[in-house]
Amino acid sequence: MNLMLEMPVKKLPVPISYEQHLMLIGSCFTENIGNRLSELKFNVLQNPNGIIYDPISICQNLISYIQQKKYTEHDVFERNGLWQSWQHHTRFSGPNKHNVIESINEHQQAAHVFLQKADWLILTFGTAFSYQLMDDKTGETFQSVANCHKAPSTWFQKNLLSITEMVTAMDNCMHQLFHFNPKLKILFTVSPVRHIKDGIVENNQSKARLIETIHHMVNKFDKLFYFPAYELVIDVLRDYRFYDEDLVHPNRQATQFVFDHFVKSCMDDNSIDLLKQVEAIVNARNHRPFQPGTIIHQEFLDSFFDKTNKLQNRHPYLNLQQELDYFSTNSEIL
Repeated sequence: MNLMLEMPVKKLPVPISYEQHLMLIGSCFTENIGNRLSELKFNVLQNPNGIIYDPISICQNLISYIQQKKYTEHDVFERNGLWQSWQHHTRFSGPNKHNVIESINEHQQAAHVFLQKADWLILTFGTAFSYQLMDDKTGETFQSVANCHKAPSTWFQKNLLSITEMVTAMDNCMHQLFHFNPKLKILFTVSPVRHIKDGIVENNQSKARLIETIHHMVNKFDKLFYFPAYELVIDVLRDYRFYDEDLVHPNRQATQFVFDHFVKSCMDDNSIDLLKQVEAIVNARNHRPFQPGTIIHQEFLDSFFDKTNKLQNRHPYLNLQQELDYFSTNSEIL
């Protein structure tokens, strides 16, 4: 008896490897995968503007990295004692205007440099709903925002983007990206997080438009690919036990399930083998011993220092310095 629908995930024709640079942009689900990749020592830059949900905002921010946009005091606003940007997550907000602008521009420059040498861009779309800031006098919209910063809903016009609108924005963005970085390959995903504040029916309509837009783009460009994170959670797991208490966000077990499929279908065999070795070292680094002063623990530290050092020498593109420092420092204390 089959208790779970099986869904084979196609292997990428040009798989991801450890030596490559990976930029990830998109919804909060992006950070679940990005944090895991970073923990396993992949060369990752994720969400230079913070979490972004809709394709228009993602395209706008990518183009701003390409063009090295410099933010000024005209690009930020003050609300409730905090200076903020409509194109950035609240993690950039702060009471000092100049510090906020400086932090934003530092991330802009870092994103420009990283994107120019990136091998892969992984984009996760969360919703097809977009928000445009309105002029409080004329009522006309004049700016698409990536983050509403909990401002009153009367400040914005909410719009369910059409497939045509998203395809047009993506077309323009893809052409600029490939001109800027000809070797870049792009992997799309759709976030399985349910945006129930939009309404359940409306969320499904939004996700459907995102999926249709992505497949249109993938069929149009050779260097674009799709990974079915959304389908793995919604159609394969499809059980509330795989969600957090809010019944909206996939839990750790579901995220790991998606990540395991991502590794299996998107990485080359050498990287999968290396990932297992790195994971063992990272787990050893995070291990909290019951008896840290024993000879057995000393041998444990020495053994993993030796394994880490050998792995670092064989793969110089890995950054295992934290692990080397941990194993050696704690060994000296003993």
